[in-house]
Amino acid sequence: MGNINWLGAQDAFPNPIHCQDPDPNVPGLIAVSDRIYPGQLARAYQTGIFPWYSDNQPVLWWSPNPRMVLKPADFKCHDSLKKSIRHFLLDPQKQILVDQDFGAVVRSCATAKRKDQDGTWITHEIMDAYTNLHEQGNAHSIAVMEDARLIGGLYCVAYGGMVFGESMFSHQTDASKIALASLAAWCYQNQVEMIDCQQETAHLDSLGAAPIPRDQFLAHLQIALKQTNIELSWAFDKEILRHWL
Repeated sequence: MGNINWLGAQDAFPNPIHCQDPDPNVPGLIAVSDRIYPGQLARAYQTGIFPWYSDNQPVLWWSPNPRMVLKPADFKCHDSLKKSIRHFLLDPQKQILVDQDFGAVVRSCATAKRKDQDGTWITHEIMDAYTNLHEQGNAHSIAVMEDARLIGGLYCVAYGGMVFGESMFSHQTDASKIALASLAAWCYQNQVEMIDCQQETAHLDSLGAAPIPRDQFLAHLQIALKQTNIELSWAFDKEILRHWL
């Protein structure tokens, strides 16, 4: 990692529009820092960069090529998920709550058991940094509830008209998919053209996400950051899911 910038508290990120990956052996790794400094996470997202690292590692900042995105219009609501949504809508004990308990959703994402994955990248430092973004109005949670219990959900980041999906969890079949379906429906209805999914996974692929070239993603980000269509309207409930039926 000899060619990769180590960032101090005031240092700007290298702009991935203009710079190639500093180390071809680690594609997508743009910069490194000792910690997440105040204001740094906000600057990163608006440059198309996000942190992804483990405990006891320095903070690794990424802008992968290609970039996985979900266009809300392309969300695949399979028949099995439509069936789950119908049951969810009919059950008065099941609800979707937006921004009601951000910390609980992030903690659940951090502690969720995942196939082929030891531990979590959602460190205490990450939780604190995203909670600060939430307090500033730029990070949001979608909680899927049953009998006032958290059974699934996701959290995301938003700047301008751009939404960046972060992490999902599920304690019940399809609960995380219901959270994503509600976000995708809300984004579609609010003219959000793409949700950033960061990295390619088979799960996201099955739901309609697809990789696009990094320069295409960054060009879209520059346009979306100037939009204001979603900044004040983060409020919806489970009725948004009727969009898919």
